[in-house]
Amino acid sequence: MGKPRLNWAAEPWNDGEELECAMVIPETADCATIAFRAPSGAWFDYQPGQFLTLELPVPGGPVQRTYTISSSPSRPLSLSITVKAQPGSVGGRWMLDHLKPGMRLRAHGPAGQFTSLRHPARKHLFISAGSGITPMMSMTTWAWDSGEMPDIVFVHAARRPSDIIFRQRLEQFASRVPGLQLRFTVEEVEPFEVWPGYRGRLSQIMLGLMAPDYLDREVFCCGPEPFMRSVREMLASLGFDMTRYHEESFAAPALEEVPVEMAPPAAVSEVSFAGSGLSVACDGTETVLAVARRAGLNIPSGCNFGLCGTCKVQKVSGEVAMVHNGGISDDEIAAGLILACCSRPQGSVTIDL
Repeated sequence: MGKPRLNWAAEPWNDGEELECAMVIPETADCATIAFRAPSGAWFDYQPGQFLTLELPVPGGPVQRTYTISSSPSRPLSLSITVKAQPGSVGGRWMLDHLKPGMRLRAHGPAGQFTSLRHPARKHLFISAGSGITPMMSMTTWAWDSGEMPDIVFVHAARRPSDIIFRQRLEQFASRVPGLQLRFTVEEVEPFEVWPGYRGRLSQIMLGLMAPDYLDREVFCCGPEPFMRSVREMLASLGFDMTRYHEESFAAPALEEVPVEMAPPAAVSEVSFAGSGLSVACDGTETVLAVARRAGLNIPSGCNFGLCGTCKVQKVSGEVAMVHNGGISDDEIAAGLILACCSRPQGSVTIDL
């Protein structure tokens, strides 16, 4: 007879259950960590660095937004995201202004390939800017909680010292283990305060001072696209093995002239939704997601360019032309799954929806 479980009698959470906001924790002037729990008492099973897609009831109609998880699965009773209100933000602004403990949201996931567990290495180099620090915090907390001595150089860029999210928690970690080395750089300092870190944009010289052995490290990068592009170009020019570089972004990738072999769309295509009994004609240029919406069906979606994987659906029959950005694995494709946001019907297609 097996030993009864004392603390984990419940099952892992799945996204059929809404999340309940448990706490809203201020981080910086325009940023807060929002902790969720499962009303059923379920616990959260995911990989550090993965993301979650939330359905947010903003004025004008619900929207879906994707956020990396800032908590660690080593602390599974709650799950947290950390939201920074960007200029023009709709979902982030709504959460910071309106989301309160006790409110419930529908969520999809967790999902994502950006995790140190999928790229084990003896030494890591985390490079982030702004709210891109959230998956790094999740992976760092996981390393800390694992009980193993982490060897992480944690580089973070912010506008000012007061904008560094999780600074106190990271410094508490770093003060207890010699293997976690924090390297902060800011564009400007606060008046009348001493700043012992770096100043200015991350550069080749600065990176060499921060992590002299960067060539030996597995690199994870997250932040605004211009920042990540700068880091990519910097590492490539320094001779870094880019197969050991990983980045996370929910922005549409920059357009490049890449030849793609795609069959011309069928003159007449039809998408049938098996579960709903609906069939919709299309010309093959619309995505399955667009056709579903035209039919009045809701397929949850996040990034809309084949990265986050939120719109994954089961294809029962037919062919689609799918050009994705990593949001689906080869095994899932072999099992008949497609990403609705970047799949275009090629003739008659049936979807399990």
